[in-house]
Amino acid sequence: MSSEMSPAFTEPSSVERKEDLSEGQEESQKPRAGEGAESMSKRQMKKLIKQKQWEEQRELRKQKRKEKRKRKKLERQCQLDSNSDGSDRKRVRRHAVHSTLRLVIDCSFDNLMVLKDIKKLHKQIQRCYAENRRAPHPVQFYLTSHGGQLKKNMDENDKGWVNWKDIQIKPEHYTELIKKEDLIYLTSDSPNILKELDESKAYVIGGLVDHNHHKGITYKQASDYGIDHAQLPLGHFVKMNSRKVLAVNHVFEIILEYLESRDWQEAFFTILPQRKGAVPTDRTCESSSHGEQSAQAEGGWDSDSSEGEDGRNELDSPNTEDKQDKETSSESTVSAAPH
Repeated sequence: MSSEMSPAFTEPSSVERKEDLSEGQEESQKPRAGEGAESMSKRQMKKLIKQKQWEEQRELRKQKRKEKRKRKKLERQCQLDSNSDGSDRKRVRRHAVHSTLRLVIDCSFDNLMVLKDIKKLHKQIQRCYAENRRAPHPVQFYLTSHGGQLKKNMDENDKGWVNWKDIQIKPEHYTELIKKEDLIYLTSDSPNILKELDESKAYVIGGLVDHNHHKGITYKQASDYGIDHAQLPLGHFVKMNSRKVLAVNHVFEIILEYLESRDWQEAFFTILPQRKGAVPTDRTCESSSHGEQSAQAEGGWDSDSSEGEDGRNELDSPNTEDKQDKETSSESTVSAAPH
């Protein structure tokens, strides 16, 4: 009798014991109701909520992207169909009338800048290049003394610069490339006021983002090399609430704008950032002399390449500025009359 009943009391196999054990462990590891939520931090909860919202809105974002692409395509088509001088870059480029004026960004101040300012200068140069490419009267663009930190930064972050068109990027100093009698250094410390642009000349902008630590350095360089110098007539047309320090790209763009309008005041007010609080000044001798004196009292119209987003061209940087200008308007200070 006992032998017949024995199979009912046979011990479970080792496989069955392992399965039971694993099931028990799984059960013990499952969080009890409310336990997971209590142990989860607020930050983790926020992340989960955001992730859930992100997933829920995936289709909505996709639809918005499609609508944006359609809208842009329609806008481009409207511009192509328009007979007006719209802002379509290709059309503007086809009708561009090249100026013989040469604009040089002097990059010989590489050793006076830290990497942060080198990056700002790089962004301002990018802006100059882009604006010149789309300008109705593009200038002959030179980048001289190209090397050191600037070249390294461009190699690392903007490898396409080697394919840039309509620009001469040279390791030589500008005095080795252009006759001295053709050179005019734009510096805010110059006593000479630039009244008109001579398109047979080469105007040099100091590529220096130093936050006004090296005042007068571009004027000194021009004097040492025996080069003519001048400052833009900013004080004759503009009264500003802040220092008269311009970024390298601002000086560059003002000259491009002047070549189109032949009006300094229009050029200044088209390009100067609104944050500078610029307003027109009276063009009388009295107000002009007063403006120059007050500018000198403030330390001159330095050009302090600090965009973004200002380089030693006092007048504050694609270019934000919020962040762009902190980036490009932390920009280089190239004064209304760059150093």
